[in-house]
Amino acid sequence: MRLPRFLAPRTVAHAHCDLPCGVYDPAQARIEAQSVKAIIEKYHGNEDPVFRTRAIVIKEQRSELVKHHLWVLWTDYFKPPHFEKYPQLHTLFNEATKLAGASGGKGTLDVAVADQLLGKIDEIAEIFWETKKA
Repeated sequence: MRLPRFLAPRTVAHAHCDLPCGVYDPAQARIEAQSVKAIIEKYHGNEDPVFRTRAIVIKEQRSELVKHHLWVLWTDYFKPPHFEKYPQLHTLFNEATKLAGASGGKGTLDVAVADQLLGKIDEIAEIFWETKKA
């Protein structure tokens, strides 16, 4: 049964879950980034073209999840007072999402890039946990 048009929502909102729960943790991004790194390592250790193709597809999916989890933190958790206290946050998020995106995890098979991404996520996590203490 469809709702009459006048009862249908005019605006659709999207969140990382169905209810803004207030539960955030950079570990979600880190776990996916660790997966990206492990997949790159497995790719280099296997010559099977079918395996390598699957590895690339999965690596790109995981990289997209890294970006998603970072964006949730950036846009939903961190507020203007955090950005005032930690002015490097915008740059950290920008660099991390680029390292997960086309110029990084999605677009390369370089383990060093995956390590750089993990480093940026660790920097973000350090700030995140400082804000949770406050």
